[in-house]
Amino acid sequence: MIKGFIKNSFVDYPGKVAATIFTGGCNFSCPFCHNGELVLAPGKIKDIPDYEIMEFLEKRKGLIDAIVISGGEPTLHPGIWALMAKIKDKGFLVKLDTNGYQPRIIEKLLEETQIDFIAMDIKNAPDRYAETAGLEKIDIQRIFQSVKLIQSSGIDYEFRTTIMKEYHSAIELEKIGQWLNGSKKYVLQNYKQREGQVEEVAFTPFEEEFLESQKEFLQPFFKRVEIRT
Repeated sequence: MIKGFIKNSFVDYPGKVAATIFTGGCNFSCPFCHNGELVLAPGKIKDIPDYEIMEFLEKRKGLIDAIVISGGEPTLHPGIWALMAKIKDKGFLVKLDTNGYQPRIIEKLLEETQIDFIAMDIKNAPDRYAETAGLEKIDIQRIFQSVKLIQSSGIDYEFRTTIMKEYHSAIELEKIGQWLNGSKKYVLQNYKQREGQVEEVAFTPFEEEFLESQKEFLQPFFKRVEIRT
């Protein structure tokens, strides 16, 4: 299940020092995803045993605050409950990064208070969701359900969109703002080309002026809007 591990991160959990776990496999195939091997060929990556993670965390008590579980898509793995429980038992906060396509799993994790912070990737406005997620079709109701669960969860959360000119414009971003209206936090992540993308295509990032204008435009829809590069 665990295919990667970053021992120190100052950006993955807002305001906290964290370690980040990466699980293999995903139910999306976003062309711009930079974790291509995790998505397309997780079997080629050696598993990291849970006990190695736990041994590391035992040594890092007091030095890191939280563990981020990312991917791939972590909610695909039945072992996610046991992993989160072990992490929580050691006194660490848990943040989940998810694409939101498993609302029943998200609901159960929230009910069991396994998560302290959840970040959901919003791929695009609903009418362009499947295309941006690299799928022929999508059950958009599952995405809608996860958004509502997160909005009403009572825990810290953010919605975030990686944007590029090929998939997003001011029109799509306005639709996202209207859809997510009232949410705590929305993050615009400007695309940056990296090695290991799902598709070896150079998409086009936006200029800083566009990002700033969209941040200002979207601010009325959210309690907070951020630009993340």
